[in-house]
Formats: sequence, structure tokens, C-alpha cells
Amino acid sequence: MKHDHYTITELTREFGISTRTLRFYEDEGLIKPTRRGRTRLYTHSDRHMVRRILRARKVGFSVEETGKLLTIYHELPEDLSKLDRMIAQIEQTRQALRQKRRDLEDLLQELDEAEETCVERLAELGVKT
Repeated sequence: MKHDHYTITELTREFGISTRTLRFYEDEGLIKPTRRGRTRLYTHSDRHMVRRILRARKVGFSVEETGKLLTIYHELPEDLSKLDRMIAQIEQTRQALRQKRRDLEDLLQELDEAEETCVERLAELGVKT
């Protein structure tokens, strides 16, 4: 069934987060649900934005960095200088993500080496793995 709107309960269940988390993202201006009385109603766009927020947070972006990252999903500015700044910000973010990926690969390699050392030590002690 396709929804026109999602409730806070539907989104918290879908993404496995608390209502407090969604309200926090709203307070930070990252999402802007409509309201009917005291009820918050989230659009498809809000739902996709929550997914993007959670992805950015999962890889270590702060709330402030996430907000800057999300600006690329909003309406594009018409001013040439603002577009140039946005392109520069996108490239800067891309470079930061590439560096994080390299750092993660290095860390995974170090973990592989540590595990190999442990297995070798177990073999020296006569323990079969």
C-alpha cells in the first residue's frame, strides 16, 4: 500500500529509531514534517531524507556535517556563485568520504594481521583452529 504520508510511529518502526531521534532531527532542521494538530505527518521526501540522515550518521558524520551534506538534496540555487560553492562542498565531502574509506581499509587490514598473529600463536601453543 502506497502512503501519501507516514506517521512518526511508521518511520520509527521502519528505521529502528526512537521518536525522540526523529524529533531531534526535526529540531535541527534536517526534516520538516507537516502537522495536523499535534500529529506529525512525513512525506516521501521526509522518509528519504531520514534514510540519508541515518546513512550519514552511520558513517560518522556529525549532525552539522549531515545538515551540510543534505543541502545537495534541496532545491538547487540559481546563483552561479552559490552553485560553485555547492560543487566545491560536494567535492570536499567526496574527498572526506574517500579518505574515510581508505582509513577503514587500513584498519581492516590491521585487524586481519592481528587475527593472523593470534591464529599463529594458537598453533604454536598446539591449539587447532
